[in-house]
Amino acid sequence: MAALARLQERLEGLREEYFLTNRAIDEDRKTKYKAAVKIQRWFRACRVRAYLRHLSRMVILIQKWWRGYLRRKNFREIVERAYFIKKLKFYNEMAVRKTSEDQISEIQKMWRGYYVRKYIHNFYVLKKYLKAVSVNNELVRSELQEYAEMKENEKKMKDLEKKEKEKKYQARKMHYLLSTEQIPGIYNSPFKKSPDPMELLLRKSKPLTHRKQQVKSPFAELYDWPTCKKPPAFVTALPLLPADRQKPQGPFRNPAEVLQQRYKPLEPTLRVRESMYSPQAKAKEATQREEWRNPLHDNEFLPFSSYHKNDEKYEPSLCKSGKYGQEAYGTKYFREVYPKKWIADKDFETLFSSIALFEKFGKTYSSTGQIV
Repeated sequence: MAALARLQERLEGLREEYFLTNRAIDEDRKTKYKAAVKIQRWFRACRVRAYLRHLSRMVILIQKWWRGYLRRKNFREIVERAYFIKKLKFYNEMAVRKTSEDQISEIQKMWRGYYVRKYIHNFYVLKKYLKAVSVNNELVRSELQEYAEMKENEKKMKDLEKKEKEKKYQARKMHYLLSTEQIPGIYNSPFKKSPDPMELLLRKSKPLTHRKQQVKSPFAELYDWPTCKKPPAFVTALPLLPADRQKPQGPFRNPAEVLQQRYKPLEPTLRVRESMYSPQAKAKEATQREEWRNPLHDNEFLPFSSYHKNDEKYEPSLCKSGKYGQEAYGTKYFREVYPKKWIADKDFETLFSSIALFEKFGKTYSSTGQIV
């Protein structure tokens, strides 16, 4: 009961405190609402003003282009009118200005034209020549037409013969489909009045026989090669060249030298000649084992001195890596280099700089708009 009494005593204070708190919150909400409205009004006004400025700039740009177009069109009309007036005035002055010199030149022009048409370029002779050419063209055209028709007929006949040949081949190939006395074939249906034309063709044709496949030797192709009519064997004598053989034009070697290199006799090494079980080979193997067991070093190895570096130079292998990548085989031993014949300090380079005129090909345009 005491707690309830205390709550009843504090009830008026709680009401007053609740009212003041709600009023402060409401005033703060109204203040924030007004501030938000003010910010929105300012932002929307800025956006509208920016849009109006954009519209003004667009209107000015459209007016500028339109007025420029009108002025250019008006100026073009003025120039054309002035040009037409000037040209008309010039022709009027030429018509009025007919002096004796003009009359003399007119008479000369007419006479020279008549002379040329009469004796140099005769119109009637040229007309007759053109008529003869047209007649000849008609004859040639008719002959060509006949030739084309003849070729077309020949082609049709060949196609028909080819189709007939293929049909006969198919009939020989499918001869097993021929009807018998007991069983009708697929081309001789009992429900038809007459057999199919293929059935008649099967009766006339003979069956296709199967040929036995010839088994080729794996070395037959090698032996039948134009230069290998026999199995390979060692050549002891060089073939003779024909007496009237001429040297081919170009940087080619002598045929006799090529034949000598091609049919060079076999020269086996000592290791190939001797057997691995011969006394010489066994003695050599024992000698190698003894040398391996008792090695002798004539050159003293000095790891921290440059004595051995002065005499022995490092020679890179053929398949080495150069400055610009892997070098091809044969650049050292198969390419002839003559430094004494060099004009400059280095060898001749076959790489030329590009020509500027050729680089523009297909990229430029002429006055008519066509690609050059």
